[in-house]
Amino acid sequence: MAALQKSIDKRNALIQATIELVNNNGFHATPMSKIAKMANVSPATIYLYFDNKQDLVNKTYIEVKACYTAYAFETYDKTMPIEFGFKVIWKRIAEFKIKESANALFLAQCDNTPMIDEVSRKEGIKHLQPLLDLWARGKKEGIIKPLSDYLLYAYAINPLSFLMMAQNRGSIQLTQLELDQAYEAAWSSIKVCKQHE
Repeated sequence: MAALQKSIDKRNALIQATIELVNNNGFHATPMSKIAKMANVSPATIYLYFDNKQDLVNKTYIEVKACYTAYAFETYDKTMPIEFGFKVIWKRIAEFKIKESANALFLAQCDNTPMIDEVSRKEGIKHLQPLLDLWARGKKEGIIKPLSDYLLYAYAINPLSFLMMAQNRGSIQLTQLELDQAYEAAWSSIKVCKQHE
């Protein structure tokens, strides 16, 4: 049992080292030797868990994405009304991006690199299914604009990454008021506007 725990600890150390080094240096300036050194394992040990750097990065991405979405949907119930359900998910995503900024920054970098292969991207998108289902229901009910999920995500969720990075740089300090305003902006960008008669 101790050997199994030691093996899990080594793998987790490699994942954490990958996240930290990629966040600080980028994908290309993060060689396997640096990852092994930071994880306090021999370079050969990496290959017991991962085929190569691409495999390590893809698996790290999927694990972090799974943690992110588990957190985002923890208090969501698919029977919630559309606007309330979206607010619950959005606020949890905002909370994750602020509390788990290293993981959130890693995901933001993954979204903007060709390093992540298409299979891993598709696996990552599957983790967002409850949000995509909510949007599909909202479109069907005429509450959410009939836009692609990519556009909805770009306008409603992606601005959180920008705000998180600005806060990490020390450019802003997000207050509750600003988070509430950011939510209102996100919701108004995807909801159907009713025309006054």
